[in-house]
Amino acid sequence: MNPRRDDVVRDWVERWVEATGGHPNDAGYLLIEGTTVLPSVFPVADFCSASVGTAGLAAAALARALGAAPAAVTVDRGLTAHWFGTSLIPQGWKVPPAWDALAGDYPTSGGWIRLHTNAAHHRRAALAALGLPADTASRTEVADVVARWRAKDLEEAVVAAGGCAARMLTKAQWRAHPQGSAVASEPLVHWRERAPREPRAATGTPERPLRGVKVLDLTRVLAGPVATRFLAGLGADVLRIDPPGWSEPSIEPDTTLGKRCARLDLTVPGDREIFSGLLAEADILVHGYRPSALDRLGFGDDELAERHPGLVNLSLNAYGWTGPWADRRGFDSLVQMSSGIADAGMRATVSAVPRPLPVQALDHATGHLLAAAALNAWSARLGGRVFQARLSLARTATELLAVHGAGLDDGTSVPPAASFRSTPEETAWGPALRLEPPVHFAGTRIEWHLPARGTGSADARWQ
Repeated sequence: MNPRRDDVVRDWVERWVEATGGHPNDAGYLLIEGTTVLPSVFPVADFCSASVGTAGLAAAALARALGAAPAAVTVDRGLTAHWFGTSLIPQGWKVPPAWDALAGDYPTSGGWIRLHTNAAHHRRAALAALGLPADTASRTEVADVVARWRAKDLEEAVVAAGGCAARMLTKAQWRAHPQGSAVASEPLVHWRERAPREPRAATGTPERPLRGVKVLDLTRVLAGPVATRFLAGLGADVLRIDPPGWSEPSIEPDTTLGKRCARLDLTVPGDREIFSGLLAEADILVHGYRPSALDRLGFGDDELAERHPGLVNLSLNAYGWTGPWADRRGFDSLVQMSSGIADAGMRATVSAVPRPLPVQALDHATGHLLAAAALNAWSARLGGRVFQARLSLARTATELLAVHGAGLDDGTSVPPAASFRSTPEETAWGPALRLEPPVHFAGTRIEWHLPARGTGSADARWQ
């Protein structure tokens, strides 16, 4: 790695440790080893490794608070890069395609736009905005209609219909955009301290720092599930709640590792009562609802703080917590289009089409930063301090955009057999080889006792 790249990683880790609630000196425990992967105009593998390292440092700090001896935290850059793609290789079965047939980038009469149609209701919204039938429209038909729109007009029409879309902007256009400007002025993590409570008795151990900690997971594609998967690997009892009918077939085998997944309809009184009971016992809540969504359901941040004053409350969204798009639906691929990342890749490679990052690095990096914030907030909770934290994909993107051109990553590789667990994991879909964790430190086991299971596969109750 060249000296500039070393400096970039060091700067990221030092700032991220402090931003996620850790002690600045903790960054000195980190070692990043291995080769560079993930070709991009951005140093993506470094970005990924720095975020995993930040989460690992937070886990090690919690372990020390529970009696562990100081230890170096080692991140394998190659393993990390593969975890940011997928952590498993199916044996005798296949993971469903990651994208709906209509999802993707389309040229308009003025620029490119990306339609995100993986969820059925988002697909219907996009087609409604285009005036096409919900059940029979083909990709060719969509492309023909999209080509007659201006990108900005179509983006607004799809969003107004309840869908998800993003036109491609340059970095300069994003900086000048009201939302880009708002996000640039936000902290990486918004912290809010609540009224102190009695210290929480520790149930974890240096070996399993989150043992006995109940994490209620209300997150979906993709950053939130990555965060709670990391917490589950440290021993947390993670219970994920999804609404009826929701599924994520292409990523469930990857992201439900270590969790139990149940369903509740929070618009139904009986399910709301069950959910309230779960909250009463929860230690940590992680959710990815847009700012107004839980407020409408009566579970906004202030209501939660009043009813459950000891609850550690963490949340994330796509486009930031201030500005005109704070309530906008979004995903990693859309934020890459909006923020200038896809345009920068296209220009650097002289491509005829948008060139996003080789993995959904904004999701995975934000997920690991969210896990770090959760771990540090839990450490504070053991001492009687109660925190709320918020992160966003767009603010994480700002960190990567600042080092555009720091150096190309130099290729991809297949993880060696020694990188997989010796025993196949019996997932709900069939056996799979699961990668070893990308971060480790002496005295603590990062491992998952529950194999991956689909959404709605468990009861909505704590173990």
